[in-house]
Amino acid sequence: MPPPLRSGYSTGACAAAAAKGAALLLRAGRTPEEIELTLPTGAGARFSPHRWRLSPDGATCSVIKDAGDDPDVTNGVEVIATVRQTPGATVHIVGGVGIGRVTKPGLAVPVGEWAINPTPRRMIEQAVREIYPDGGWLVTISIPDGTERAKKTLNARLGIIGGLSILGTTGIVRPVSAQAWTDTIDTALDVAEAVHCPTVVLATGRTSELAAMRHYADLPEEAFIMMGDHVAHALQSCKRHGFMQPALACQFAKLVKIACGYPNTHAAASRLDLSQLIGWLRTAGATRQLLDTATDAHTARELAITSGYAPLLMRTVCRQALAAVHHHAPDLTPELLISRYDAAPPLSCRCLIG
Repeated sequence: MPPPLRSGYSTGACAAAAAKGAALLLRAGRTPEEIELTLPTGAGARFSPHRWRLSPDGATCSVIKDAGDDPDVTNGVEVIATVRQTPGATVHIVGGVGIGRVTKPGLAVPVGEWAINPTPRRMIEQAVREIYPDGGWLVTISIPDGTERAKKTLNARLGIIGGLSILGTTGIVRPVSAQAWTDTIDTALDVAEAVHCPTVVLATGRTSELAAMRHYADLPEEAFIMMGDHVAHALQSCKRHGFMQPALACQFAKLVKIACGYPNTHAAASRLDLSQLIGWLRTAGATRQLLDTATDAHTARELAITSGYAPLLMRTVCRQALAAVHHHAPDLTPELLISRYDAAPPLSCRCLIG
C-alpha cells in the first residue's frame, strides 16, 4: 500500500507565519527555530524561518511554501513579510513585490486592493497581534518571483494583475484535491456575474477556448471560463450564478466523455467507451458504413476525423451530452460547441440538432 499523501499549507498560512516571525524578530531581536501558528480550523502548524533581517525601521522574515503532495504553481515560493510600526492602532496589510492587485469586480476583495484574501488578512493580523496586542503596524507581503509565476495562472483573466494572490480559507492544502481549480471556476463566474456578462462559455482546454473566442467574438474576455475536466462542478456553479444558458466548448473526445455522464472527464476519473457510442449510433439508425467506421476506430478523435464529422454522429453525441448536462444541472439549456481537430470553424449543436 502506498504511503498516505501529505498535506501542505496555503500562501495565506505562509504569509501569516512569516509575519509572526518578523514580529518576533522585532520584539526579541532574534527569530525562533520554529514559528507556531494557529490555523482558522483551530489546528496548530509549525513553520521554519527561511531568511530574516532586522533593520532600524522594522523586521523581515520569510518561509518557503510547502504544498505537500498536491503542488501547484506556488509550491516552493518564498513568502516574505516585513513588519514596521506605524502611527495609529490598526494592522495595515499591503502587497509588495510579486503580489497582484485586483482590477475587476466580483473577487473577494474590492477593485484596487492588493490580492490578499479576507481569511489570510485575518490570519496575518492575528499573528502580529499575538506578539504586539496594541499599536499600529504595517505588514508588507511579498513573493520575489510572484510576477513570473502568475503568468502560469489565470490571475490576469480574473483581473488580478502584477503577481500572485494570497489565498486560503483553512490554511491547509489537501493533496490531490481539485479545490484549487474548482475555486478558480467559482471565482471566474463571480467576476463574469459582476461585470454583467450575458452568458458564459465553459471550455475544457485552451484550443477549445480559442475556437470559442472566435465563434463568440462579441463576448467579453470575462465570459470565457476554463473549466478543464470539472464539468459537473462548472455546470452547477453556472446555475448558482444564474447563467442558465452557458456554452460548453470542447473537442469531440471530451464531448463523448461528457455524453457518457462523467462529472469529471480526467483520464483518472473517466473512461472513453466507444462501444457505448456505437450503441447510441445503432439506436439512432446509423448506416452500416458509419457503424463500421466507428467499430474500426481506436479513438474518438480518429472516429470524428475519419467520418468527416458525420452529422448523425455529431447529433447523436450532442443529444446524449445535453441529457447528461440536464442530469448534472437541471434547468440549464446550454449550447455545445465542438472544436474540430483541424483549422475549420467549430460545430454548434444548435446547427446540428436545431
